[in-house]
Amino acid sequence: MSVKVLTDENFEEEVLKAEGTVIVDFFATWCGPCKMMAPIVDEISEERTDVKVCKLDVDEGEDTAMEFGIMSIPTLMIFKNGEVAKTFVGVTEKDEIIAAL
Repeated sequence: MSVKVLTDENFEEEVLKAEGTVIVDFFATWCGPCKMMAPIVDEISEERTDVKVCKLDVDEGEDTAMEFGIMSIPTLMIFKNGEVAKTFVGVTEKDEIIAAL
């Protein structure tokens, strides 16, 4: 499954109203650690068809980033049926993310 690009406009529909598990990668294009996380997020999206994987550029989706209190990037949030179930801040090992799903 490909990674869904999120915006302030589609976040509610794609994440908060979604049934099941959704991973949201809050990132910025200029962020070095975010670039390190990108391949991990992409791998999960390819391997786990039961999970919706999304990315939100915090520079583009400032309102959503503020709403969720994103202070550091990369931040990865796992939502289950629209509720935050787990948050990872910083570069996180793929195994740790998979274990949280």
